[in-house]
Amino acid sequence: MKLAMIGLGKMGANMVRRLVADGHEIVAYDVDKQSAQSLADELDNITAVDSLDDLIQALSPARVIWLMVPHEFVDDSIDALLAAGMAAGDLLVDGGNSNFNLSKQRAARLKEQAIHFVDCGTSGGVWGLENGYSMMVGGTDEAIEMLRPALESLAPAKDKGWGHVGPAGAGHYVKMVHNGIEYGMMQAFAEGFELLDAKKEMELDLQQVSGIWQHGSVVRSWLLDLMADAFKNDAGLSSLSDYVDDSGEGRWTVQDSIELGVPTPVLTLALQMRFRSRQDPSFAGKVLNAMRAGFGGHSIRSSK
Repeated sequence: MKLAMIGLGKMGANMVRRLVADGHEIVAYDVDKQSAQSLADELDNITAVDSLDDLIQALSPARVIWLMVPHEFVDDSIDALLAAGMAAGDLLVDGGNSNFNLSKQRAARLKEQAIHFVDCGTSGGVWGLENGYSMMVGGTDEAIEMLRPALESLAPAKDKGWGHVGPAGAGHYVKMVHNGIEYGMMQAFAEGFELLDAKKEMELDLQQVSGIWQHGSVVRSWLLDLMADAFKNDAGLSSLSDYVDDSGEGRWTVQDSIELGVPTPVLTLALQMRFRSRQDPSFAGKVLNAMRAGFGGHSIRSSK
C-alpha cells in the first residue's frame, strides 16, 4: 500500500524502513526536510516532500497518513493537514504516545468531516526495525481494515504483536497502562541492582549477574538484556546521571487509576521514584537511565 509518514525521528524513520522492506510505498515528511531526503536517498519507494500540501498531492484518495510526532504537536499537525486538503474518506493514524482522552476527542472531531482516525500505541523502540513493533490499535473496523497491510508489516509477525483492542482511544489507553507497568518493572530492576551494588563485601560483578539472569531466570526479559548491555559498556554506569524523566504515560496511568478507584501502588510508587531522582543522586536512577537509553528515543542526562 501507499501511505505517508510524518515525523522521521528514530521510531518514525525505522518504521519507514520496515514498511519499505515489505514492499510499501512511502511519502515521507519531517519538519527537518533533510531527514526525509536522507531516507529517500537511502531507500527505494520513498518520496520525500517539503510540505504537507505536497504530501496531500502525492497521495490518492483515500489517503492514509501516519503521524509519529510528540503528543504536544498532534493537534497542530491535524490542523495543518486539514488546511492542506485532507478530506472525507482519508485515514489519520496517531502512532505516538498521546493521552487517550485527547485521542477520543480527535476521533470525534475528524468523524464530523468523515475522516477516519486510528490511535496506535506503538512499542519497540529502536529495536523495532529488526524485531517488529508491538501495536495496540484503536478505531473502527473500517479504519483498521484500511490500515491492516501496514500493521501486518510493522508487527513481529503478520498475526502476532498487534491487535485491534477497541474503539478510538483504546489503543492509547492500552499503551498508557503498558508504560505504567513498564515503570514498575524498571523500578524493580533498578532497586535490585542498587542493592547488589551496595553489598561491597561480596565484590559482585553486575554484568555477570545480569548475564546469568538472562538465561533460565524467571526475571529474564528485554529490560534485563538492556541492563546486561549497559553494564558491559560501562560497569559502573559512570557516564549516566541518575536524573530520570517521565514522558507522561506514567502520570496518566496513575491519574486514571485514581478516577477508577483501582489500586496501583507499585505503578504509583515507580512514578514517585522518578520524581525523587530529580533531587538526590542514586545508583538506581542510573540503572533506570541505562534501560531508557537502551530503548532509544529518550532524552538521557549525562553525569556531571
